[in-house]
Amino acid sequence: MKTRKLGANGPAVSAVGLGCMGMSDLYGASDRAEGVATIHAALDAGVTLLDTGDFYGMGHNEMLIAEALQGRPRDAVILSVKFGAQRDPQGNWVGFDGRPSAVKTSLAYSLKRLRVDYLDIYRPARLDPNVPIEETIGAIADMVKAGYVRFIGLSEFGPETIRRAAAVHPIADVQIEYSLISRGIEKSILPTCRALGVGITAYGVLSRGLIGGHWQAGKQTGAGDFRTTIPRFQGENLERNLGLVDEIKRIADAKGATVAQIAIAWVLSRGDDIAPLIGARRRDRLAESLGALSLTLDRDEISLLEQLASSVAGERYAESQMAHLDSERG
Repeated sequence: MKTRKLGANGPAVSAVGLGCMGMSDLYGASDRAEGVATIHAALDAGVTLLDTGDFYGMGHNEMLIAEALQGRPRDAVILSVKFGAQRDPQGNWVGFDGRPSAVKTSLAYSLKRLRVDYLDIYRPARLDPNVPIEETIGAIADMVKAGYVRFIGLSEFGPETIRRAAAVHPIADVQIEYSLISRGIEKSILPTCRALGVGITAYGVLSRGLIGGHWQAGKQTGAGDFRTTIPRFQGENLERNLGLVDEIKRIADAKGATVAQIAIAWVLSRGDDIAPLIGARRRDRLAESLGALSLTLDRDEISLLEQLASSVAGERYAESQMAHLDSERG
């Protein structure tokens, strides 16, 4: 497994990380035993970066990871945890909390659920519009000094907020959606991060399965699968986007690869300061995704892929969710 460094001040991580959200939440029913087995398979393959959030399954995901890590050396894994998203008992989203007291309370609970003494990267999941980012980052910095956190990250923040956060404490990385069909960060967020020495952990590299090569028109989703709310998966948008996937498959077939491997390889090609997160919930999908590490795209292939992807239809989130993204404000 090759490694990449998250920014000038961050840790070295495996070239790809494992996004664990879907093992607990938001993609319909999941299999706990298969989730644990998938984490084990990832670690055995050399993946060191595990990404989660304290609100994924309202703590379920952290406890799942804790179960999978039992008997493994603590320093063999980089735990990246998001906090701040608030949910009610039905799982509805009810806001974000970036107050210093909430930072420290959330951290305490995550340490307990994960059964560890420290987190490698701790990050607010979104910007709390009611709390200056300096206060939120300052509270995490206190936890760095106390030894409970090693590095500070951000998630879905825009250029101005990234600069303000970095003025308080060095930022290891910004976690943000980045894929062949979600390239908004290239305008100002990615240049800002590179100017500040901040890395990128890219989630949604398969656009939640849309460009993974396994989604089909009329596919039945289980209860709790939030993809039913995403414009790209709806109506004419979906029909158009699946046509795009067919075009990507032609390129993949010519290289003896899968659509998912092509999509991941494209993100890997964007720079050594970018670490894509694979959102695999099963061992077979993990194995497929890891195959992208041995795939190289030439300049002509990249150009053709980007030209095809420009025809994507629909936003990456529903309008109500887009409104909460500081990253979409500039």
